[in-house]
Amino acid sequence: MKEWNARIALLKAEAENAKADAKIDYYKSIGDLEYKHDEAKTRLQELKTAGDEAWEAVKAGAEKAWAEVTTAYHDATSKFK
Repeated sequence: MKEWNARIALLKAEAENAKADAKIDYYKSIGDLEYKHDEAKTRLQELKTAGDEAWEAVKAGAEKAWAEVTTAYHDATSKFK
């Protein structure tokens, strides 16, 4: 979680230095990324409290959420390179 928070903070810093029209795209991408990050954080919390019976279902949801965070991050960073 700390690593992803740092990556998001770095994107925000880059957005501040971007031209006005690019800032809009940066902040949209950052918003999408933060939403996915929050979803993944929720899934992680669910994983911590899941019982044995629900473990696999919750684990699959958490893995999917983290994959979406990774994809959203790569999408955001590839737009602005």
